[in-house]
Amino acid sequence: MLPSLLAQALSARISLLPLSSHAKTLRMSATRRSSRSLSSEAESPSSELDPTLDFQHLEPEKGCDVSDGEKRVYGRKKRAKRIIEVDGETAKEESADKKASGPIDIEDFAYHKINLSATSNGINISASFPANKRKSTHLSIKSKANVPANWEAVFDGIRKMRLAEDAPVDTMGCEKAGLSLPPKERRFAVLVSSLLSSQTKDAVTNGAIKRLSDKGLLDADAIVKSDEATIAGVIYPVGFYSRKAHYLKKVAEICLEKYQGDIPNSLNELLALPGVGPKMAHLVMNVGWNNVQGICVDTHVHRICNRLGWVSRPGTRQKTSTPEETRVSLETWLPRDLWDPINPLLVGFGQTVCTPLRPQCSSCGINQLCPAAFKESGSPNSKAKRSQK
Repeated sequence: MLPSLLAQALSARISLLPLSSHAKTLRMSATRRSSRSLSSEAESPSSELDPTLDFQHLEPEKGCDVSDGEKRVYGRKKRAKRIIEVDGETAKEESADKKASGPIDIEDFAYHKINLSATSNGINISASFPANKRKSTHLSIKSKANVPANWEAVFDGIRKMRLAEDAPVDTMGCEKAGLSLPPKERRFAVLVSSLLSSQTKDAVTNGAIKRLSDKGLLDADAIVKSDEATIAGVIYPVGFYSRKAHYLKKVAEICLEKYQGDIPNSLNELLALPGVGPKMAHLVMNVGWNNVQGICVDTHVHRICNRLGWVSRPGTRQKTSTPEETRVSLETWLPRDLWDPINPLLVGFGQTVCTPLRPQCSSCGINQLCPAAFKESGSPNSKAKRSQK
C-alpha cells in the first residue's frame, strides 16, 4: 500500500514541474500547427504554387527534427533576382535557385504563359503576371542585334548620290550578263559572269562575257566541247584566268549532267560548284532565280560597311575580317527587303566615291554621319581635317 501511495505522490509532483525551453521546442514540433494547419494552407485555393520552386535544394529549419515527408513544410528555398523590362520599366521578380536558373532567356518566361508575335521592331510579348505586376501586361523585348544609329539617313544619302552619277556596275555588272538570252541561257551567263568577276573589275569581266558570247562559248554544252587553253585565251585578262578556265569546264560538265544545261536552283548546290563562293551564290540566286536568301557581299560592300560601322565581329566592336563575316553581321539587322538592292547600291558607291584608296570624303554627302570620314590615310584633306580638330 505504501509503495502505491508514494508512486502517486511522485507522479503528481512531476506533472506540476515547469517545462524547460528545450522541452518546449521538442513539444512544439509535434503540434497540429506544424502539420495539419500548414498542410491545409498549402492546399488552400487562395494560395498559388510557385512554379520556380526547386524542391531539391530545400533545407530543413534549424532545431526542427522532421521526417522526409515534412521537409517541404519546414523547408526554405534559395532565391535569385530576375530582372525583366516591362514597357520600358525595370521590374524585379523572384526566381529559382541561382544554380538551377542560370542566365535568363526566353524559355524562363514560359511560367507566365507568354504569347509571342513577331514585329518589325522586335518581339511583343503578352504575359499573365501576378496581381502586383498587372499594371502592364505587355513586354517588349528588343532585338539583340546592334542596329547602327542613323543608318536610314546614311542609306538614303548614298542612294541620292548614286542617282546623281552612274557607276560601272550599273551597265557592266554581273546581273547585266545575257540580258537578251532566254531565261535558262541567261542564268548560265550570270553564273559564268559571277565566276569571272572575282578579283576582276566590272569592265574586264564584261569584256570577257562579250567575247565568250561572240565565239558561241556562253553555254554549258559549248564550254564542255572546248578545251581549257581556248577558254583561257578568250577570258584573258580576267584575274586568275587559267584557273577560272578550269573551273568553267568543271561547272559546265556538272550543269549538263545534273541540271540539263541549267544551273542549280538552291544555295547549297551552287556553293558545291567549283570556284563558286558565297558572294557568287547569293548573286546568282538573286538575279538568276529571283530568290533572295542572303546579301551578296563583295569587297566594296565589305569595305564600306566597316567604314560606316554597320558590322562587327560577333561579341565585339571590332571590324569584320572577311566578306562572309560582314554578310552574317549585316543580315542581323538590315531589313530583308534591302538585302538585294544593297549590293549594287554600295558597289557603285565604292566605285565612284568611297573608293579603296583615296576615298572622296570631301565630296561625300554623308561625311557628317560617317565615323571613318577623313580618317583614311589617302583621303584628300584628311591632314587638314585632323589639324582643325
